[in-house]
Order: sequence, then C-alpha cells, then structure tokens
Amino acid sequence: MIKYVIKRVGYALLTIFLISIITFTLMNMIPGGPFLSEKAVSPETTQALKVKYGLDKPLPEQYITFMKNFIHGDLGLSIKQKGRTANDIIFSTFPVSARLAGMSVLLALVLGVTMGSVAALNRGKWVDSLLMVISTLGIAVPSFVVASFLLITFGVNLHLLPTLGLKTPLHYIMPVAALSFYPTAYITRLMRSSMLDALNQDYIRTAKAKGVNKFVMLFKHAMRNAIIPVITYVGPLLAYTMTGSFVVEKIFTIPGLGREFINCITGRDYPMVMSTTIFLAVLLVFMNVVVDICYKLVDPRIKLK
Repeated sequence: MIKYVIKRVGYALLTIFLISIITFTLMNMIPGGPFLSEKAVSPETTQALKVKYGLDKPLPEQYITFMKNFIHGDLGLSIKQKGRTANDIIFSTFPVSARLAGMSVLLALVLGVTMGSVAALNRGKWVDSLLMVISTLGIAVPSFVVASFLLITFGVNLHLLPTLGLKTPLHYIMPVAALSFYPTAYITRLMRSSMLDALNQDYIRTAKAKGVNKFVMLFKHAMRNAIIPVITYVGPLLAYTMTGSFVVEKIFTIPGLGREFINCITGRDYPMVMSTTIFLAVLLVFMNVVVDICYKLVDPRIKLK
C-alpha cells in the first residue's frame, strides 16, 4: 500500500511538471503580450514593465524562476490586477468555486446513483425508459446551454430565482443545477449498466433464493461492486465540474476562480495563467490519487500494485 502511494505521488509530480512546461510553452507561443492595450505604450515603458515582472529574461530562465518561487509558495504578482498577488487572487476566489463544485458533485452522485439503481431494478419498464431519456438529454446538452435556459426561464421570465452572485441559498440553485445536470446523467447511465451486471452475478441469485429483502440485496450486496465504476469517474468529474464552472460562473456573474481564470487568459496575465493552471492541475492529480486509494476502502479485494 505504501509503495503504491509513493509511486502514485511520483507519477503525480511528473504529471504536474509536464503540465507546467506545456502551459508555459503554449502561453509564450501565442502572439501578443500582457502589455498590449488600446492605448499606445512607448517601447521604453514596455521594456520597463518587462524588467519589473521578469519577462525580459530568456524563456528557460523565466520558467526556472517561476517554478522555484512556486515551490516556495510564491505565485508572483498579477500583471493586470495592480497590487495583488496571484496567491491572494486564487485563495480568495477558489473557496467560492470549490463550494459550488462540491455541491454540484454531491448532488450528481446522490441523484445519479439513485436514478441508475432504480433504472436497473426496473429494467425494460417505463421508469427505466424515462430515466434513460433524461440521462441521454443530460449528456447531449452542454452546461452553458442548461445555464442559459435556467437563467432565462426561472430568472428573467418567471422571476422565481436570483440570477447574479451567490449571496443567499437561492442563488445556488441554478448554478448547481446547471453544473450537475451532465454528471448526473452520466452517472445514471454508468450506475445502471454496472448495477445490471452486479444483479446478474451468482451471489445475487443466491441471495434471491434465500429470500433476502430486495432493499438489502441492492444496497448491501450489489451496491459495493456496482459503485466502483462511479468512484473511478469521481476524479474526472471533479475536473469537469471545476472547468465547467468557469463558463457557468461567467453566466451567473459568480466571483469564483473560473471567472478569474478566463480574465487572466484574455488579458494575457502570464503569472496568473501559470499559477491557476498548475494550482488546478495539483488539485486534480491529488484527487485522482485519493480516488485510487479509495478503491481499497470500498472493495478490500482490489489489489493496489
């Protein structure tokens, strides 16, 4: 177990290193720069700004300097937001995005596992068909379309829900619904398929023959095996929810990390682009490692090598 964890952490560090190199290379390959604006800026001013932010140095030296500072917890100064560091921006906005994503993931897991189990138990019946239609629709429609539909319908036309920010619990309803719609649909289909496979196993037939209660058979015996593919999906689900929240945050004007990430890309705020990308990469890789370890907790028969 310990050897496996050490190996996974090593792979995680290698992955983060490669992501940082790719991000840094692509960022500097894009034409333009952070100091271009509608107002004309003299070459002397541009050069002075490059010296201030260390952008006058060769690219390899810029990368090494950034990574050294990153390891020590210094993410650098934001170029576009004067007087603010990347640390301040990320750690003041990330809790908002994390709270929104966490609520969406929790809702998707609860609804997806429940709906998938119900569909499997009622295979071929109208309940199964209805849930499959809903899940297919959820997979086909992007989150920004769902967000726009909810905003126009319940916010603008019916005036039932607030549309801007996250000031009250009511403000969370539409963003959480928009973010959780796709993963709920995906988990429903995944859980249905996995549950059907589990229900056809010999030990379930034995439980039926012994007259075990249907509820106990489902949630005590079949669920443990059926839910493993869902746990596998939790890692990518967190990535989808965090990145998907970027567009949703923009639509509902939520002051989260997603909005800052979009702004730093459009504004060519290089320190913020690097810091935000690596921060999200570290978060995603860490969650994937946790998910891999959770396999052993859910099913002790799984061997970690």
